[in-house]
Amino acid sequence: MSSVEEFRAEFRAWLRSHLTGEFAGLRGRGGPGREHEAFAERLAWERHMAAAGWTCVGWPKEYGGRGATLEQQVAFHEEYALADAPARVGHLGEQLLGPTLMAFGTPEQRERFLPPIVTVEELWCQGYSEPEAGSDLANVRTRAELDGDRWVVTGQKIWTSLAQESDWCFVLARTGPRPPGSARHAGLSYLLVPLNQPGVDIRPITQLTGTSEFNEVFFDGARTHTSHVVGAPGEGWKVAMATLGFERGVSTLGQQVGFRRELEAVIELAKDNGAAADPLIRDRIARAWTGLEIIRCNALRMLDGVAAGAPGPEASIGKIFWATWHRQLGELAMDVCGAAGMAAAGEPYDLTGWQRLFLFSRADTIYAGSNEIQRTIIAERVLGLPKEPRP
Repeated sequence: MSSVEEFRAEFRAWLRSHLTGEFAGLRGRGGPGREHEAFAERLAWERHMAAAGWTCVGWPKEYGGRGATLEQQVAFHEEYALADAPARVGHLGEQLLGPTLMAFGTPEQRERFLPPIVTVEELWCQGYSEPEAGSDLANVRTRAELDGDRWVVTGQKIWTSLAQESDWCFVLARTGPRPPGSARHAGLSYLLVPLNQPGVDIRPITQLTGTSEFNEVFFDGARTHTSHVVGAPGEGWKVAMATLGFERGVSTLGQQVGFRRELEAVIELAKDNGAAADPLIRDRIARAWTGLEIIRCNALRMLDGVAAGAPGPEASIGKIFWATWHRQLGELAMDVCGAAGMAAAGEPYDLTGWQRLFLFSRADTIYAGSNEIQRTIIAERVLGLPKEPRP
């Protein structure tokens, strides 16, 4: 067997023997719109994975990873999804912050923050979006001012995934004035801010699904040490953009497995309730199947960018396509359900899996960069078209 096949077989066997007993009931738990499910148990599972060396597998061994090749990382995420293992809780630390610190962090920052990510002892969230700076990230208004050896942070972040479960937040904040004639993002810095302190108020946002994966985070004089700036002060935009690039990483290959499972379930539902007899439904199912193959092709093509360090702006093509596809899958699922899909599963607001898919997938084309922003990136940075006028 090749090293990739050996790696795949080893991880598959480990999952088969360990996703049992106390962890057997976690199969399929968690994920977008369902992050509230068995969170403590999923955290225990991920720490169990860490103890066996199955977290951060793509990280270099010097940072606690396995040094897995790109092909091995693809195998890892595919096997994890094929096993219907529970949604990961340390994703933002492992997939976003960790690679960012390896690229831009100081040796001291790596030594302090990488080991607790590997062991899943510290969880992270992302403090980017604000009420006036969602997709327009350069309009960030959260400020941080120096007070001795501390940055004092004041402002508001919104749509902060899993902030209520996190220990730290990587925050994009304005630490200096924007020089006249400079880019709008000048003066931003990338700060690592502890959440368990006075001056931090986390307020869950109730979503259409009735759950609260997203949060508002208010900083009112929250403090973090001056050594917790990643990159130089004022260079936060470059670091933040690199983090967003890492977000389009190898884990998206596992995401496709989950999408395929959802589509197959929609097809089975259509066969069972007779919706498959409708030629329009059959046509939409065929289009969905074709779209899923395109998603996989986009993801595989993107791996060239991952191998180079981080996906380039071309990754926006894949983001637009899978987000739109998944939203349309939710719409297809509801149409296959028919009138029954309009009734809640129970009181007071107990949703079926199809209803939750339909409602939460509305956000797919908004979070992690809206479709409109992705199209602008493709136009300007991939096709070289003239930039939109900006103030």
